[in-house]
Amino acid sequence: MKNITDIFFDLDHTLWDFDKNSVLAFDKIFQKHHAGIDTSKFIEIYAPINQACWKLYQVDKMTHEELRYTRLRQSFDRLGYEISDEEINTIAHYYIEYMPDNNQLFDGAIEILEYLQPKYNLHIITNGFAEVQGKKIAKSGLEGYFKTITNSEMAGVKKPHRNIFEFALSLANVGKENAVMIGDCIDADVRGAIDFGMHAILFDEKQVNSVAGILSISHLLELKKIL
Repeated sequence: MKNITDIFFDLDHTLWDFDKNSVLAFDKIFQKHHAGIDTSKFIEIYAPINQACWKLYQVDKMTHEELRYTRLRQSFDRLGYEISDEEINTIAHYYIEYMPDNNQLFDGAIEILEYLQPKYNLHIITNGFAEVQGKKIAKSGLEGYFKTITNSEMAGVKKPHRNIFEFALSLANVGKENAVMIGDCIDADVRGAIDFGMHAILFDEKQVNSVAGILSISHLLELKKIL
């Protein structure tokens, strides 16, 4: 990949292991407040529901507050666990509070950032909530690697909207032809960046989203062969 000067990473599911950290957060919540819930069974139900809600959130078909409530309400209903709306809102609050306390990164995350930082300007573009993304980055030891961090609240739109990429590149003072986006979501990260005119690489750890014409990796250290 030639003429690249700036690399933009997604955060959740790309560098910061959202799934592992989510389990730890829910486990802490259930141990303290709902000891009768099996965290592993809950996560099995919650994970696909959360993913579906995020897809709606990305295209403005669900608000921030609706996302936080709906993913939990649907999960508890599917689990057959009776819980009030008040309790759901309390869990949503604790979940956001506890998530940044966990620092699980994907294997090779720090090593690849150490490898790339002397050669490129590194940045983050995230759709995650601004209130927690900064805490995640700081507490997981990622903060010192990135020159700019763009979240959807700053940009006023979410990936895959072209304006968030335009905002991030303007903040980084780089042209789209010299930038590459790396993320786990084909639509938000990869197609969004490509449609805007950037290069893009799909991080597909489980190798389930192979798409013709899209460059993909299953481990972050594979970037050493590309960049």
